[in-house]
Amino acid sequence: MNWIENVQAWRRLPAEEKLLRRWKAIPRDVAQSMAFEREPVEMSRLEEILDRIAPPASLRPPGEPSRILK
Repeated sequence: MNWIENVQAWRRLPAEEKLLRRWKAIPRDVAQSMAFEREPVEMSRLEEILDRIAPPASLRPPGEPSRILK
């Protein structure tokens, strides 16, 4: 699959799926950024932190309260 096909596939995804994929990519993006700065961090640690943070309201089931990072 070339980059044009990747872009077209991304554009066909529903907005909720795009948001979910972006949310799940946060630990990887942060880990890559930290590694670039020569301050590596464990992916598992970043995933733990993300699990404690409330996802965007559009990713939560209706009526589910938000969580606060402690």
